[in-house]
Amino acid sequence: MKVDLTKINPHTSLELLARQLVEGFITGLHKSPYHGFSVEFAEHRLYNEGESTRHLDWKVYARTDRLFTKRYEEETNLRCLIAIDVSASMFYPAATQAKIQFTKYASAALAYLLNRQRDAVGLCLFSDTVHELTPVKSTPTHLNKVLRLLNDLEQYKPQTPTNTNVARVLHEVAEKIHKRSLVILFSDMFDSAESADDLFKALQHLKHNKHEVVVFHVMDNQTELYFSFEDRPLEFVDLETGEKLKLNPADVKQTYQDEAGRFYKALKMRCNQYKIDFIEADVKSDFNLILQTYLIKRANMR
Repeated sequence: MKVDLTKINPHTSLELLARQLVEGFITGLHKSPYHGFSVEFAEHRLYNEGESTRHLDWKVYARTDRLFTKRYEEETNLRCLIAIDVSASMFYPAATQAKIQFTKYASAALAYLLNRQRDAVGLCLFSDTVHELTPVKSTPTHLNKVLRLLNDLEQYKPQTPTNTNVARVLHEVAEKIHKRSLVILFSDMFDSAESADDLFKALQHLKHNKHEVVVFHVMDNQTELYFSFEDRPLEFVDLETGEKLKLNPADVKQTYQDEAGRFYKALKMRCNQYKIDFIEADVKSDFNLILQTYLIKRANMR
């Protein structure tokens, strides 16, 4: 479902909006010919010859003429930590804060879907350090806590220029998650580390600890990748350092696009090397992309 962030009523309950996004997505899945993954994941798996017949579901056999064994919660439930970058650059553009707004609604929809699936969800909010790190739980009460934190993301907006340290935070998260989990990261990946290798080592740390990782690279593509601004002198302010620069965008557009393109390609290539799902999440993206990516990853982890 494509959502115009500027038309969302800020007073609408985040839980209600998340439910609408998820139910709209599920309705679309049921109408689609591509049902490779079921939204209501069956708590069954095909019977393998030689296994005990004690857990065979004979009612399903009567309907389908196929043998399935019942699955138990520890086999079907998944643990997921949603990690959100709340550094200054995520509150760009200043007029709409589209990057953090997109992240808020996408994360709320994911949390709601996780809870609906009886999966456990936790939330990590960070910039140069970890601000919030909740337990990973599947209770309705815990979902309410996660949604409250998401609803108040704006309170984490830095009041003074603050650098991001994605690498340090991911290392910390990798050490604190003791059970194999799915880590879903929402970030523009602008990092204060001296080398991009530090960021890649942190992602590799998560994989080394047996976690699955999905990176949603949240960007305002029109300006941050393509540098599409009016052809007139403008003042640019670095949200992470406060540094200001006056220039005509046309004078540096090609150079900027080349540098941004190199960074994007390197990030995508290294994620592929580490078998990390890297998803371009433009603020104008379809929220269904976020939910579908999660469902595919969940199906592959079962």
